[in-house]
Amino acid sequence: MRLLKKDCKKWQTPVVVHMGNEGARPFQVLVGALISSRTKDAVTELAATRLLQQAHDPRQLRSCSQKKIKKLIYPVAFYKIKSKVLHELCVDLIERFGGAVPDTLGALLTLTGVGRKTANLTLTHGFGKMGICVDAHVHRICNRWGYVKTKTPDATEMILREKLPKRFWKNLNAILVAFGQNCCRPVSPFCSQCSVAHHCQKVGVVQSR
Repeated sequence: MRLLKKDCKKWQTPVVVHMGNEGARPFQVLVGALISSRTKDAVTELAATRLLQQAHDPRQLRSCSQKKIKKLIYPVAFYKIKSKVLHELCVDLIERFGGAVPDTLGALLTLTGVGRKTANLTLTHGFGKMGICVDAHVHRICNRWGYVKTKTPDATEMILREKLPKRFWKNLNAILVAFGQNCCRPVSPFCSQCSVAHHCQKVGVVQSR
């Protein structure tokens, strides 16, 4: 992990992690995480900025029409669905939590549209609390290394909670997302440029560069 952390300095920080590093409030991180799904970071950053400039908190965002939200977050992936989810999320936050974002994993998972990835991102980068955010990159890379043998990101998270020392939990997602975007690609990864290739079992790798 130390080697990868050093490598990550030359790569762009994932956008939601960057938001947290820049002092974004939990609501901003939560919104950014929801918008980011299946969307490139550059698009997510612009969309989140436009939306959060118009609506700083759940009450302001709830007052926006879904049509307006769609316009603000376009062209993120599934923008029509996400606009509806964001609106319903704000209603949920206001009615059940007084407009505040809850700071526990269990409570976050009860919110509209929030899964384990989004909940853990909000905990770690919105509140600075302990959590392991496992997305497609983290799931793929941990299996490729042979560190876990799992079928889903949720299953990977459960195993990592058992095996991975807690000191690595919070930053795992930021490091492996940057690593996965730039070096350990889903198809034909750059193994010749990888600083941890000698530790990797290359599970499922058919061709590399």
